[in-house]
Amino acid sequence: MNESNELTPNTFYIEVTGAGLPEVDGLFVPSTAPPAESESGTVSSLGYWNGKMAWDRADGKCARSPALSYSNTYRSWRICRLDGHLAYDITCEDKLPPTDRPWHVYKKGVAPAPKVVIHHCDPRLPCPKPNVVFVLGGPGAGKGTMCELAESQLGWVHLSTGDLLRAEREANGPHAATIEEIIAAGNLVPSTIVVKLLQDAMEKTTRLTGNRNFLLDGFPRSEANLEAWYEVFGRDSELPKMLFFECPYAVLEKRVLARAKYTGRQDDNLESLKSRFDTFNSETLPTVEFFKRQNRCVELDTSRSRQAVYEQVCQQLSEHTDCTLANKPLSERAEMLLGLRPFPN
Repeated sequence: MNESNELTPNTFYIEVTGAGLPEVDGLFVPSTAPPAESESGTVSSLGYWNGKMAWDRADGKCARSPALSYSNTYRSWRICRLDGHLAYDITCEDKLPPTDRPWHVYKKGVAPAPKVVIHHCDPRLPCPKPNVVFVLGGPGAGKGTMCELAESQLGWVHLSTGDLLRAEREANGPHAATIEEIIAAGNLVPSTIVVKLLQDAMEKTTRLTGNRNFLLDGFPRSEANLEAWYEVFGRDSELPKMLFFECPYAVLEKRVLARAKYTGRQDDNLESLKSRFDTFNSETLPTVEFFKRQNRCVELDTSRSRQAVYEQVCQQLSEHTDCTLANKPLSERAEMLLGLRPFPN
């Protein structure tokens, strides 16, 4: 018999929905079944069965414990009915129950097979607070490049309000109709909606991936954005740190015009750049000055080399960055973004 004494604690929660057998639907929590010998001769540990993580129903109604577990004999993950009979399974050797493939209806199950979602924290409890860093700077200051590097190399999640608004409209989300009406009228989307989309995206990411580190690219653009942040997250919450990418206008102009040759962006031209820069100075800089007064703003000179700027970004994010990620080699894409390798023609 194999002892399982050095296993990582099971801290995942499983949500099962859409089963043809409604009694199967519900929340599954780490199993508390006492150690026992499985059909394959493996001695379980708390939260495990057959050497893999296992779960009980949160409501405790299932006659079998664990109610969701792995079978070494059949090489499959299995979900039980309330009476303990098997209802659904999926043949694989995945470490965790698959969420990206359809499950199979077993003998005692009823079609359709359910959808399985893994939560990294208890969905019955408030979501853990995110580690947020605001990233601001003029057009061409390098915000997008550094955020992409921080995401791919350091494991931070890069969120852009523009991307979130587009995604909400395309997915026909709860705010989609309101956003469509406002944009059609030629108006700006209210800051409260923007912040709510940010909050929803951060909570969803944290619950489904366990990642709590977020870079908010281009936010807060205005004092109205900041006020909406306070309304949603509360005035008692700690004000996030801001990375302000400072860069002379002449350098920004040179970068944007060079970028226009290969991006195809319609706003990468001198007239548009001046308008965007004027808007930045009138609407965004007052917010930056507020963060400076609160000692929550770190200014980065982004007219320097990309390698030098990236080193500063890494240093500012180091408190919440996984050291194993921080020490991993640069990918080819990262080397291209840093100017260490040419982009393919």
